[in-house]
Amino acid sequence: MAICTVYTTPSLNSTCSISTTSKTQLGFHQKQVVFYSSGKKTSKRGSNTTSPYVITCTTSAGDSKTVVIGLAADSGCGKSTFMRRLTSVFGGAAEPPKGGNPDSNTLISDTTTVICLDDYHSLDRTGRKQKGVTALDPRANDFDLMYEQVKALKDGIPVDKPIYNHVSGLLDPPELIKPPKILVIEGLHPMFDSRVRDLLDFSIYLDISNEVKFAWKIQRDMAERGHSLESIKASIEARKPDFDAYIDPQKQYADAVIEVLPTQLIPDDNEGKILRVRLIMKEGVEFFNPVYLFDEGSTISWIPCGRKLTCSYPGIKFFYGPDTYFGHEVSVLEMDGQFDRLDELIYVESHLSNISTKFYGEVTQQMLKHADFPGSSNGTGLFQTIVGLKIRDLFEQLISTTAKTPVEATKA
Repeated sequence: MAICTVYTTPSLNSTCSISTTSKTQLGFHQKQVVFYSSGKKTSKRGSNTTSPYVITCTTSAGDSKTVVIGLAADSGCGKSTFMRRLTSVFGGAAEPPKGGNPDSNTLISDTTTVICLDDYHSLDRTGRKQKGVTALDPRANDFDLMYEQVKALKDGIPVDKPIYNHVSGLLDPPELIKPPKILVIEGLHPMFDSRVRDLLDFSIYLDISNEVKFAWKIQRDMAERGHSLESIKASIEARKPDFDAYIDPQKQYADAVIEVLPTQLIPDDNEGKILRVRLIMKEGVEFFNPVYLFDEGSTISWIPCGRKLTCSYPGIKFFYGPDTYFGHEVSVLEMDGQFDRLDELIYVESHLSNISTKFYGEVTQQMLKHADFPGSSNGTGLFQTIVGLKIRDLFEQLISTTAKTPVEATKA
């Protein structure tokens, strides 16, 4: 419902007519506001002019627009863990829509709604097989519908979003999604389509190197599923062309990239258990100030192991400094190695600035709270937590500048 207030001069007759359509073919509820005005005033020269008036209009969808966050990554690269850390920062557990499809991919908390972009597959599993395309291929996805529905939610309009059933591989009937305070769209293509990309208030890319991805897949598929080394290599190679063509290039558009690489602390390491993780933060992003270590803008290497931080072999090393990334000025914070005791993380936290915490030790508290999450002992968990806090800060700044600001049209 829209509420319209019309301010007029005594000589002006104005009316405001509101019509609402319940649904469109795009699957969302749409509203139209039409203004009619009449009345003339004679000037000293005898010409007819329209009297001045001001029209103020607000909608009951909310005091401010939904903030939209995009998270891109390949399958199995930690998107779900990141989502759990992010929703925890805002409070409340994220759960599937109550009373809805049990195979829904959507997660809803008090503040956030997480949408899996697999729901915008235009082809089911059989259809992709028949056409010889993978889910990574744009031809298997409906970007027009994705754009229309993300835009609608950003504008405060509910949508009937499709569901891709990962169990059956079929497209299930749609589910109603209401505009949340924060909408997170996660999946393979949140930054692929420029129209969707322009709707994002902040974007993240999880970049797992081929070496680490290969090591992780070997550990899982050989140890847990009994796959041969040859079949694992074949699976990776079959997927790689589409990943390189359609998924990986999106990182150039991201405001923050979490890059996971092999450690440099152990020569020729091939196990992938010790990781070097880099947080690449784009400079000049509105409402986002990059995190820094010790001295902003400096280049610093720091080995904190000692009396205040317990480190077993091969230890921990931090790096911070300026760099360029796809032609953009960035700040880079890097951690190589892993923590032995998470409670000692507060020593590292105390040397970081611009981490957007609300109290001393909040990063450490969040890490301890989710100590059982993957990556909690290394830079993946640390940087996911920090990015979650930065998104909370960005959200609070955005709503403070847009909340309760009426849309005004003035005509003289």
